[in-house]
Amino acid sequence: MFELLLTSFPVIIRYFQLKRRGEVMSVWNMRSAVFLWAIMAFLLFLVIFYFHPKSYSGLLPFRTVSVVAQTSGPVTEVAVQNGQRIAKDDLLFRIESSAQQVALRQAEAELDKLAAAETKAQNTLKVAQASEVEAKASLEKMRVDLENAQTLFARNVGTQDAVRKLEAGVTVSEAELAAAQAQVELAQSDIAQAIPAQREAAKVAVEAARVALDQTDVHSFTDGVVTQLAMSVGSPASKLILSPAMVIIPDRPEGLPLRITAGFSQVARATLYEGMPAEIACDSNVSLSFRNAVLPARVLSVQPAIAAGQVVPGGRLLEPNNGLARGSLLVYFELEHPEHEAIMIDGSGCIVQTYTNNLSGFTGHVIAATGVVKAVGLRLKVWGSLISGVGLAGGGGH
Repeated sequence: MFELLLTSFPVIIRYFQLKRRGEVMSVWNMRSAVFLWAIMAFLLFLVIFYFHPKSYSGLLPFRTVSVVAQTSGPVTEVAVQNGQRIAKDDLLFRIESSAQQVALRQAEAELDKLAAAETKAQNTLKVAQASEVEAKASLEKMRVDLENAQTLFARNVGTQDAVRKLEAGVTVSEAELAAAQAQVELAQSDIAQAIPAQREAAKVAVEAARVALDQTDVHSFTDGVVTQLAMSVGSPASKLILSPAMVIIPDRPEGLPLRITAGFSQVARATLYEGMPAEIACDSNVSLSFRNAVLPARVLSVQPAIAAGQVVPGGRLLEPNNGLARGSLLVYFELEHPEHEAIMIDGSGCIVQTYTNNLSGFTGHVIAATGVVKAVGLRLKVWGSLISGVGLAGGGGH
C-alpha cells in the first residue's frame, strides 16, 4: 500500500502534464508513466521485504512444572487450589501413608534390636575374656603338675600313668584356652565389624523408610502459580508424567533476560544478523493508548540448524518427500530495555519486525530509511487489531 503511494509520482506528474496540455488521459499516453511506476514499486517492494523481514510467529516461550507423585496411593489432602500462588517447599497434597509409617517403625525397631545386640556382644566378650583367663590359669596349673609328675617319675617315685593323665589334661586345657580365645575374637569381631555394618544398613533402611514416608507429602520445588489441578481427596495419585496431578507455572528467575523466539523464512538467513534492530508487538500488549504496544528489541542469535531437517533414530527409513514443507529459521530476540520485561506475559503471540541498518554508503542509508514503511505498517497492524478485535494474527515469513 505505502509502496504504491510512494512510487506513484511518475503517474501523478504525467497526469498534470496531460491536464495542462488539455489532452485526455488514456492507456496509450500513460503507458510510460505506469510502466515506470510498476518498475519502481517492484524495486521498492523488493528492497523493503528483503532487507526488513517480518515474522508473525513471534512467541514468548516459558516452561511449566508437571507435578506427579513419587509413590502410589489415594490422596488424603489437597492443600492448594487452581490459581493459587505458592512458594518453594509449600505442601501441595498428601497421599495415604499407613504402609510407609509401618515400614519406618519396622526399620527403627531393627535399629533398636542392633543396640540390644551390641550390649549382648559386649557381655559375651566379657564372659569370653573371663573364660580365657580361667583356661590360662587351668593350663598353667596342669603344666606345673605335669612337670612335678615327670620329676617324680624320673626319680622312680611317681608312675607313668600319672604322667600320661597329666599330659592329656594339658592337651585338654590347651584346647579349652584356644576355644576361649576364639570366643573372644568372635565377640570382638562382632563388636568391631559385624554390628557396625548391620547398624549402618539399619540406618540406611530407616532413612529409606523416612524418604518413602516423606514422598507421601508432595511439596513444590519452585515459586509459581498452580493451574490445571486435576485431583481431589480420594483420587489415586498419578506417577505418570503424561497425567500430572497439577501444573505449576514457575516465576521467572531473577536476572535471566527474556528470550522471544520467532520463525522466519529460510531466505531471510542472508539478511538476519546478531544485533539487528527489531520491534515486537504482542497481542497481550495492545492497548488503546498504544503505550508499550510496540517494543524495541534486537536479534540475540540465530539457531544454526533448521528443525525440519532433524533426523532421529527410528524404525522407518527417511522419506525425502516429507521435507517438501520447508522449516523455518528460528531466531532469538532480546528486549532492548529490561524494564519492558515486567509487562510481557509468558506465552504471548507477537509480530516481530526486523530492520537492516548494517549497510554502508548512501545505498545503505536509503535501504535503512525504507524500514520506515515497515514500521508504519506494523503500527497500523496494531491499530487495526485493536479496532477489529481479532488480534495480530497473520501469515507469511516476510
